[in-house]
Amino acid sequence: MRLDNSRGHRDPTPNQLDVAVVQFAPSTDPSANLAALREHVRTARDRGARVVVAPEYSMYAVTRLDERVVAIAEPLTGPFVTGLGGIARDSGVFLVAGMVEEVAPGGDRIRNTLVVLGPDGTLVARYRKVHLYDAFGHLESDVVEPGAIETPVTFTVADVTFGMQTCFDLRFPEGVRRIAAAGAHVLLLPAQWIPGPAKIDQWTTLVRARAIENTVYVAAADQAVPRGAGASMIVDPTGVVLTELGDEPGVLTAGIDLAYLGKVRTVNPSLALRRFAINERGPE
Repeated sequence: MRLDNSRGHRDPTPNQLDVAVVQFAPSTDPSANLAALREHVRTARDRGARVVVAPEYSMYAVTRLDERVVAIAEPLTGPFVTGLGGIARDSGVFLVAGMVEEVAPGGDRIRNTLVVLGPDGTLVARYRKVHLYDAFGHLESDVVEPGAIETPVTFTVADVTFGMQTCFDLRFPEGVRRIAAAGAHVLLLPAQWIPGPAKIDQWTTLVRARAIENTVYVAAADQAVPRGAGASMIVDPTGVVLTELGDEPGVLTAGIDLAYLGKVRTVNPSLALRRFAINERGPE
């Protein structure tokens, strides 16, 4: 297991699957963002990662959403997702990243979408952000159409099942609980966690809490400064931070160990002991 700025350590096992988190600072140039991602993904691959997670809005990043992000939006078959597929294929990894998805040609709305590209370059899965960032003085809903409530989106690599949420979703524990109940071993969390007072403490606390209460690994990929707070990390199912970054670009890697996860869930069977179901909240 490779650890960077580690606060916890376990000896590696032969059955673990390595994942990587990419922290970088996307710009308003999708081509430049693809070029930066290509280099980071190569680094992750060279460290043994088979699943690589990049931030929310990896395609196009601004501090406040407006008509610019609507103008840049693309379909899932557009050049940015196609470019991500080429990166995944060239490095032989599963690549997860946030993009700006077009709702309809010429429309005035976008979707905040995560895509998963497989080692063959094809689209494996997509998740559209459900909880929009209408907080801390921002109104993501001004231009973003929320994702529909669907069966939790998961994908599996070498018997390890991954689920996805995006940034502000982290503040809603029931969303992650649905993913864990659907069989996920790992939560992948791309984010653009906007900097501000106490925001890093909140981020760290929430990432660790989602890991502990659901007994899952969490791989959280935030944007670097200036538009993100940084602090990307990989957390184990007991809440131990295996590896983390500051606010500058970088790549983290750590191992997902299903045998260890099984032991954690035996000692702390909180998923099996839960007494409440989660129901969708209807429109008001």
